[in-house]
Amino acid sequence: MGENGATKHYQQVAFPPSEHSLELGHQQGASKCFDDDGRLKRTGTVWTASAHIITAVIGSGVLSLAWAIAQLGWVAGPAVMILFSFVIYYTSALLSDCYRCGDPITGKRNYTYMDAVHANMGGLKVKICGFIQYLNLFGVAIGYTIAASISMLAIQRSNCFHKNGDDSPCRMSSNPYMIIFGLTEIVFSQIPDFDQISWLSIVAAVMSFTYSSIGLSLGIMQVVANGGIKGSLTGISIGVVSQTDKIWRSLQAFGDIAFAYTYSIILIEIQDTLKAPPPSEAKVMKKATLLSVVVTTIFYMLCGCMGYAAFGDLAPGNLLTGFGFYNPYWLLDIANAAIVIHLVGAYQVYCQPLFAFIEKWALKNWPNSKLITKEVYVPLSSTRSVRLSLFRLTWRTTFVVGTTVISMLLPFFNDVVGFLGALGFWPLTVYFPVEMYVIQKNVPKWSTRWVCLQMLSLACLIISVAAAVGSIAGVLGDLKTYKPFKSD
Repeated sequence: MGENGATKHYQQVAFPPSEHSLELGHQQGASKCFDDDGRLKRTGTVWTASAHIITAVIGSGVLSLAWAIAQLGWVAGPAVMILFSFVIYYTSALLSDCYRCGDPITGKRNYTYMDAVHANMGGLKVKICGFIQYLNLFGVAIGYTIAASISMLAIQRSNCFHKNGDDSPCRMSSNPYMIIFGLTEIVFSQIPDFDQISWLSIVAAVMSFTYSSIGLSLGIMQVVANGGIKGSLTGISIGVVSQTDKIWRSLQAFGDIAFAYTYSIILIEIQDTLKAPPPSEAKVMKKATLLSVVVTTIFYMLCGCMGYAAFGDLAPGNLLTGFGFYNPYWLLDIANAAIVIHLVGAYQVYCQPLFAFIEKWALKNWPNSKLITKEVYVPLSSTRSVRLSLFRLTWRTTFVVGTTVISMLLPFFNDVVGFLGALGFWPLTVYFPVEMYVIQKNVPKWSTRWVCLQMLSLACLIISVAAAVGSIAGVLGDLKTYKPFKSD
């Protein structure tokens, strides 16, 4: 986070380019310093974009997939997962075509998801999109705080079980761990901008593969120990749960799977880090999306199916913290530590677009405020320094504190994950990408392609509503017995 790097990213995301910089960019578009929009040259590749996507996608959602498949069974579970992967890839490809308006090589860039909606749709839909997008990002921050604290708690509990036996109550609270995670995010949230967290995304992506692989390996070991595969074609049996709970759980499972795949809300921001054409950013982004979706689907199928095969109807809501596994305890500790490290990075990948939006809005409304514009350079060494903004420090810290407090009040991992997946899936992953593509490509109304796109959108809307209802029912059920700030 040297001074030059900080300045580079500050120009790229936090503030729009001036007319002078735009003119300069067109004059020096082919230079080594500037892109065609006057901003400092982007350096992203298909690999860095894939790292960002994998960091965002292979997150805490993978840990609930065994539970989700247990609700749906061996037929519907994998089928729904594959269906979601196709939908995510297809709609992401549509959205990547909306990064530039008009010509995919020379068209005007849209720097954020909201910019793309504004350029293609405008009006009230921009405000609706912004509200849903940033509410979803806020919710993801809460979900990641819960997941990270559960993993830190699991490390302590696994050591307690190892020391005192598997039947030990090991009562403890996740609240201190949420506070620790929140303090860590306050520090990392001071990284000025998205372009400067590539290293964090790469580390987080490695961590995601680490704990997913451990979960997969433990699932295989458990299947071998059981002497066969557990589970049924239709999922958890009526009798283990009531018929009503079976319905709610099945609907919630759709939300869990949707959450595990969703990343469209930050796709445009990721695409804006790619090198200038040729080839076009859209082509590079589609390659990165295909690579990432294939990799994540394989991992999801292996982890989810192996978890269900190992535990059947008793598959825990969180594969590595629900204590379906107790040993080897040190391997569980490594897996949960990897989850925490990954979520530190994933939190920033998701929140940076929200941070940048608020800071851009504040600068536009109060351009002469010293609180907004004043920066201080804090030297780290003779050659490096960190650029701190008082407003950035204040507002981002307030945001992290807010998400931490809410997480302490509602620490329901599966229900929160399902609701977040349902909230963001249809509007942000399907509806807006489909509508923007129809407008940008002038797809004729009532043509075969238009009808197919609208049918896809309607089907996904039904799935989102059903998943949201199931998750809300789960939260209401948990609240009947939950006491905040008490040990588990």
